[in-house]
Parts: sequence; C-alpha cells; structure tokens
Amino acid sequence: MNGLSLKLIAMLTMLIDHGTELLIPGGTTPWFIGRSIGRLAFPIFCFLLVEGLLHTKNVKKYLIRLGIFALISEIPFDLAFVKGKSFVENLRYQNVFFTLFIGLLVIFSIQMVQNKFSNNSEMAVILIGIIVFIGCLLADFLKTDYSSMGILMIVSFYLLRNNKLLLFLVIFLLNHTIFSIQGFGTISLLFIWLYNGERGPKVNKYIFYAFYPVHILVLYWISTVI
Repeated sequence: MNGLSLKLIAMLTMLIDHGTELLIPGGTTPWFIGRSIGRLAFPIFCFLLVEGLLHTKNVKKYLIRLGIFALISEIPFDLAFVKGKSFVENLRYQNVFFTLFIGLLVIFSIQMVQNKFSNNSEMAVILIGIIVFIGCLLADFLKTDYSSMGILMIVSFYLLRNNKLLLFLVIFLLNHTIFSIQGFGTISLLFIWLYNGERGPKVNKYIFYAFYPVHILVLYWISTVI
C-alpha cells in the first residue's frame, strides 16, 4: 500500500465521519457505524504527517501550507460543527489543521534536538519532554481538534516509528483516552503497517489540502437543505 492509497483511505473515512455527524441523527446505529469508521482517519493523517516530515525538502513550506489551510478551513469548520454559537465561542474550538500544524512544529523541533544532541541523550530527552509539553499546552489552549492527545499521537508515530509493538500499545491507549468511540482508531494501524514506503502515482498535493474545507462546506450545505 503506497502513500496515495493511505491518503485516499484517510479522506474516505473522514468523509464518512463528517457526513455521519452532519447528516445522521446521533445515537442511532448508522451514526455509530459511520462515526466508528471515521475514527480511522486521524491516526492515518498523523502517520502521513510524520512521513511528510521525513521526506520533505522544505519543512518551512510544509508548515506554511498547513497554517494557510488551517485558516481557510476555520470558517467552514465553524459553520458545520460549531454552528449556532457566537463568534467568540467559535474561536474556542479550532479545526484539525491547527493540530497538524502544531504537531509538525513539535516533531520538527524534536528532530533538530536529536540531531544536535546525538551525543548527549540525557539533554535530548529533557528538551524533547519540554517541547512535547509546550506543544500539548498550546493545542489545549487553542482547543484544537483532538487537542493534546492529537499532539501525543503525532509524537508517538515519530518517536516509535521503528517499534511496532510499543507503537501499537501507545496508539491503543491514546485512542481510548480521547473518547470511547475513538478506540476504533487503532484499526488504522492495520493499513499503516501495509504501507510500502512508496509515494504512489503523483497527484497535486493541494487537492488533498483543499478536500478538508471543501467537503465540510458541501456537507454543511447539504445539511441545511434536507
């Protein structure tokens, strides 16, 4: 399974998740099934973010893209998921691009620490702990989607990428910490472990970035007319 396949799975499960949340009455069996399937999306996006860091030629441009689409996505995100609330209340809950932005900044900082203090493991551990702590605080302060648990998941995919057993245990625990139905997110590891390290057919990257705000806006529009 190549990178493109993983992106498509993440996009499809996210579409099912958001479609279920906006179009299907909560608490019903179809709602539970759709939301359970949707739990696979975020861990896959976290994994792809780490892969992006490991293979990108320009981290600064990567951060800028995430930041720009975080801002672009906030209006459709608020319309769809924070609708009916005041402008101030909308500012208290940010879309998942903000989580990915902070997460990328955290693991990039960790990467720099590992490179600079490769001969001083104790100092590296201390600095990494501080970086992760600050990242989690920032995500919680901004109330980003998945908040600090999302940051910890991104960090786990980065630090434990060569230890499948420990990664499974940590991702399992994190998924069960966020909220009960998120436990199904652990299933995403089955797809991630099938990843062959190849990029797959080349597709314009902005299609994947734009999909998030566009599909939310379309689903929101559908929810207003049915």
